[in-house]
Amino acid sequence: MKILVTGAAGFIGAAVSQYLINRGDDVVGIDNINDYYDIALKHARLEQVQNSAAGERFTFIKMGVEDRPEMAALFEDQKFDKVVHLAAQAGVRYSIENPNAYVDANLVGFMNILEGCRHNKVGHLVYASSSSVYGANETMPFSEQHNVDHQVSLYAASKKANELMAHTYSHLYNLPTTGLRFFTVYGPWGRPDMALFKFTKAILEGKTIQVYNFGNHRRDFTYIDDIVEGVIRSLDNVAKPNESWDASAPDPSSSKAPYKVYNIGAQTPVHLLKFIETLEASLGVEAKKELLPLQPGDVPDTYADVSSLVNDTGYKPSTSIDVGVKNFVDWYKDFYNI
Repeated sequence: MKILVTGAAGFIGAAVSQYLINRGDDVVGIDNINDYYDIALKHARLEQVQNSAAGERFTFIKMGVEDRPEMAALFEDQKFDKVVHLAAQAGVRYSIENPNAYVDANLVGFMNILEGCRHNKVGHLVYASSSSVYGANETMPFSEQHNVDHQVSLYAASKKANELMAHTYSHLYNLPTTGLRFFTVYGPWGRPDMALFKFTKAILEGKTIQVYNFGNHRRDFTYIDDIVEGVIRSLDNVAKPNESWDASAPDPSSSKAPYKVYNIGAQTPVHLLKFIETLEASLGVEAKKELLPLQPGDVPDTYADVSSLVNDTGYKPSTSIDVGVKNFVDWYKDFYNI
């Protein structure tokens, strides 16, 4: 197949692109290479994919999804079979500082993706949602059957909006769409704005790490390989109408249209202080900690019920925190020559 992967220079996008070309698909990857975090890391991810054994199957184009004319031309020219849409302006706290960036990338950009799929008969659109859509919900584990109408950040609201927009296009144009609510992804080649990366850098430099909510967070940390497995299984399992869908008792995760939403996580939430202890063990260094209150836009806990994805696709996360954190530390030391 020919598959478009947006956000191809990103953490998940590069890993998904690598998997697809390894199995024989042709991938066109796009990314605007913005400076939200170190662009050298983004270029290094791309180089790894391009220089791999199957690199000739990967074509990279520098492009932002918010550019409507360029996106329309790309879809018309390439005639993609399927699309994996991972490009987005990420980050909960940054959405408080720069909300317009989220409107441009996450709303306008997603609209351009939907229009490209609609007008060029794309067979399946898989797109990144987020566990942050659960917002003020405190019922654990988070299920796709739960209410997601009370987001606590604009980032989360933009992801919920993507799910609503996708359903509209599934309903109006019979476009199969699958949304994946990611739960705290970590591992080699990860994002510098996320906790594991920031903690590792600070600890190795002898600096104090800032631990929010006084360390009482629980996060469903999900290793990158497990995430990629779930993305690929979802891509291959094309969304279909739920023939038993009942408007009087609606299933929020499906529809009479070819629309589906899944949680994708490890289903094993870890206490943040335990996560830090695991990192300390891998580094052989004890962290200096500054305990701080919960930050605006953050939620105290995330915990994914992934039974729907398991039942429909056979997804099975298998990487323990001990293994995943060690793999990240090994990569970090190698990449930064430590």
